[in-house]
Amino acid sequence: MVSALDVDTNKLLVNVAEKLKKIGIVVPVFVGLVKTGAHAERLPEQDDFFYVRCASIMRQAYIRNIIGVQRLRLHYGGKKNRGVKPNKHVRAGGSIIRKAFQALENAGFIEKIEKGKQKGRKLTSKGRKLLDHSAKEVKKS
Repeated sequence: MVSALDVDTNKLLVNVAEKLKKIGIVVPVFVGLVKTGAHAERLPEQDDFFYVRCASIMRQAYIRNIIGVQRLRLHYGGKKNRGVKPNKHVRAGGSIIRKAFQALENAGFIEKIEKGKQKGRKLTSKGRKLLDHSAKEVKKS
């Protein structure tokens, strides 16, 4: 059985993003108008940026089991150019990540979870099935 960890990540994300487009995940209005964080100098240039980010979030949930906005802000952050001063790592903006979580929750791919001290979101069986099916398609091609 092929899993999402066995195939090329970029091909998998493109495949899952195409499926998310067909499902009809709602893209927030502000997504094409804002940067992804303080480290970014420009707006995202891809037309389907939000769908690729949603696919990437699903893959992170597949790998790490329980994820949250703060952990993903750290993951998607980068180096900020501070001129003469040394570069410094800054977190990504949380709004796009939060809206992606909400869109994936409405579609039924991710669910909120609270186990004792652990809070966050977890991939549902529907989301895991989508990723595994996409990985199988990528492996064939």
